Amino acid sequence: MKLNTAQANAYFAKPDAEATGLLIHGTDAMRVALKRQEVVAALIGSQGEEEMRLTRIAAGELRKDPAQLMDAIKAIGFFPGPRVALVEDANDTVGPIITDALSAWGPGDAQIVVTAGNLKPTSKLRKAFEAHPRALSAAIYDNPPTRDEIERDLTAAGIVNPPQEAMHQLMDLARALEPGDFRQTLEKIGLYKRGDATPLSGADIEACAPASIEAAVDDVLLVVADGNAVAIGPVMQRLQAQGVNAVTLCIGAMRHFRSLHRAATDTSGRPQIWGPHRDRMLAQARKWGPAKLETALTVLTDTDLQLRSAGQNAPALALVERAFIRLAMLGAR
Repeated sequence: MKLNTAQANAYFAKPDAEATGLLIHGTDAMRVALKRQEVVAALIGSQGEEEMRLTRIAAGELRKDPAQLMDAIKAIGFFPGPRVALVEDANDTVGPIITDALSAWGPGDAQIVVTAGNLKPTSKLRKAFEAHPRALSAAIYDNPPTRDEIERDLTAAGIVNPPQEAMHQLMDLARALEPGDFRQTLEKIGLYKRGDATPLSGADIEACAPASIEAAVDDVLLVVADGNAVAIGPVMQRLQAQGVNAVTLCIGAMRHFRSLHRAATDTSGRPQIWGPHRDRMLAQARKWGPAKLETALTVLTDTDLQLRSAGQNAPALALVERAFIRLAMLGAR
């Protein structure tokens, strides 16, 4: 069975203990690893690995010794409870071995969990899981966590019913950070708020967020939105020296200008902008106005497409710097 994104997220949190197996595949190894970690923990519990109810098998080892997987799913565990046979970094080379194991699986056997990189729809391994009546296949896309996923992770970290403004700030942060960094940030927030009954605030989030994202990216975005084209060059040089990449800057810029557009079109009298730069960003939103902000978002979208284009030869940071200068000049008019 093939799971869509919403079905997959729900299944990872509460998998079927009686299923034969699950294939998790995607281009981003970190995202795949996080989902694998979540579903395995849900299947065998926090003590499952210590109780030897998890067998890890690398695809390379499986090629050399195909019997490993069959032995793992049929073995009788010393400790009671569900078991998982995990095959990591699989591809179509080991597909027939895994397909044979799916066919031989019976009630009481260890559930087969397989992780893989990007698999085409024609992949035999992918087809085997999608066509199997008791197995599932889930593709992991390079999308930031949804609101539901963030709320679930916050609950796991001991934080329930976060205020709306904190959720918006976390969703912005999720778009700017890598998945593993964002997960660590949520865990840090949970530790930071332990024993503190006050609602989660923007200041709490900023105290736990990686300093490099806050300091490095926000500096140049504020300069751009202020319309200060002359100051962009020196700030970009500093960012390049710190190792900030072009895609991170472009994503951060789209996040910043979307927030300005949301504030500029707000009719409630309470624009949804939070954080230490709130007053400055509200002033930027008033100065730009909806029409110019929509033009800015178009420029940033075009730049993002150029950065992701396979035929792009121009230096990535130069493309972003040029787009930032154009935006600053537009904002200064």
